[in-house]
Amino acid sequence: MTTINHTERARYNKAYYSLDCDDGIEYSACLHEPSPQELMDRKELFFRLWNALNSLPEIQGRRVDAHLILGKSYRQIAREEGVDKSTIRRSVERGKEQIKKYLRENY
Repeated sequence: MTTINHTERARYNKAYYSLDCDDGIEYSACLHEPSPQELMDRKELFFRLWNALNSLPEIQGRRVDAHLILGKSYRQIAREEGVDKSTIRRSVERGKEQIKKYLRENY
């Protein structure tokens, strides 16, 4: 019964397309093609952040990457490394400060 009602409402309101479909309508409606300058700016920003992340010591860089880029929680990283959650939190916070310092000094 609800399918018939839905179909009738869609016909009456001329709602034949859904932005949730996988036909590209949502993509083309919401996003625009970046200009060559935007692409170059993104590439430059990526390299700056990459260099800043690689300036960290290996363990700290791995923790910052896991938390900020991979989206893992402090608890999850701590479990994987077998250390306390507060150790991971301090390491990531110090890493973010070192990245900020690196970016200020080099760019």
